[in-house]
Formats: sequence, structure tokens, C-alpha cells
Amino acid sequence: MHHPSASPHSAPTAEPAAPSSPAPQAEARFAAMQYESMGNRVYTRICSALMEGQLRPGDRLRIRELAAELGTSITPVRDGVLRLVQDGALVMRSARDIRVAEVTLPEYLEIRDIRLELEGMAAARAAEVATADDIARMEALIEQNEQALAAGDVLAAISLNQHFHFEYCRIANMPVLLSILERLWLKMGPLIAQCYSAGGRDMIDGHYSLLTAMRNRDSQAARVAVQTDILSGGQVILELKKRSAQAAGNTDAAQAAPAARQARPAA
Repeated sequence: MHHPSASPHSAPTAEPAAPSSPAPQAEARFAAMQYESMGNRVYTRICSALMEGQLRPGDRLRIRELAAELGTSITPVRDGVLRLVQDGALVMRSARDIRVAEVTLPEYLEIRDIRLELEGMAAARAAEVATADDIARMEALIEQNEQALAAGDVLAAISLNQHFHFEYCRIANMPVLLSILERLWLKMGPLIAQCYSAGGRDMIDGHYSLLTAMRNRDSQAARVAVQTDILSGGQVILELKKRSAQAAGNTDAAQAAPAARQARPAA
């Protein structure tokens, strides 16, 4: 059909609206969600490695190596590492020198005091509410820990120790308390791993007392059992931190002596 040409005085024909393109936007949002999910998974995986004692204080982390091991790109690994630097679990000396944090003696004593209160509270609650299945899981963890010790598998024993401590917190059904303990164990995991072998039976014997208290539904005995376990198992850590503090003090004194002699006025 023939359409006449528009006259110069007629109103201009409106341009058709540009088609909307929601698909690219939706795709971009989905990609961002995927990336965020990957970043969280990387962060969680490194947290687990710290809490379970797969890393030691002072260990160096290389972002490219972590990315290759985790099967991901560098960016989510870098972001996860930076989050852990903010958490105080890692220390960034430079862009290429990232290490597991060293815990000082005052830091250890503060963390220990907090654990005594919080884990003692969780153990007391767990003793009140534990089911037969809960107690069976605790027994299995102790048995697996003993088997790992007998086989000389220290890494497995360290990991099982961490799982044991977190298990009674889960049984207590105190998720806020557990989240606080997870942050503390980002620093405690590497430190326990550093001292676990030297701690010997002190690292596991206290677990049996807790198990007995849970069977008897004795909340006070459970609290005392966990607190005793933390103190006895932590004795080797305390001694290590005291030696480190003394060595650091001696080093500082040795470095300060020449400066003091230079500043001394001539007789």
C-alpha cells in the first residue's frame, strides 16, 4: 500500500522506543552473584584450614598457589585473604608476603580467658540437652582422635580436636557463641597445631571427662571438664609464648644497649 510523504508542516513521526535489554543486565547480576559466592567459598575454605590447624603461625600464603589449589581465579582468593587480614588471622607484610599471624603472649592469655568462659558455658548447656546420638558423635570423635594419634597422623588428630570442641558448641545450639569461637579459632588453630605434638596426652585426656559429664547430664562437671582441658592442653602453648616473649625482650634489650651507649654523655 502507498503512503504519502509527510509534508514539511506535519508533526515529525516519533522515533520508535529502543528495545529494552534486560538480558545483559540479568546476566551481569548473575555473574556478580557467582563471583560473590566463589569469594565466600574461598574465604570459608581458608578459615577451615586455619581453624583445623592445617597452617602454622608464620606460614607464608601465596595467592597464585592458593588459586591453583582451590581451582579458582586470583581475584576471589585475594579478596578472601584481605578479609582474613582484617580479621587478624593473616598479616600482610607486603603484597607478596602474606603470613599466618603470630599470637603474642597477652593475646593468647586473652583468648584463653574468653574460651574458658564461652566454651565452659557451651559445655554446660550441651550436658543438659545432649541426646544419645549427640553423645555417640562425641565418642566417635574421641575414638577417631585416638586412632590418629596411634597412627602418628598429627594433622588428622589436630583437625579432630577442633571438631570435638566445636561439636559440643553445636549440641548446645548456641549459634552466636559458636560464631564468636570461630573467629577466636582462626588464631588458635595454627597455635594449637604448632604445639599439639608437644602437648601429648594433655591434648585429649580432658575430652573423656567431658563425655562422662554429658552422659550424667551434669552441667557443672561439663563446664569444669572443658575449662580444665583448655588449661592443661594450653600449658605447652603458654610455655612457648612465655619463651617467645622473653626472647623478644632480650632482643629488644640488646638492640637498645648500643643506642643507650651512644646517647650517654662523655665523662
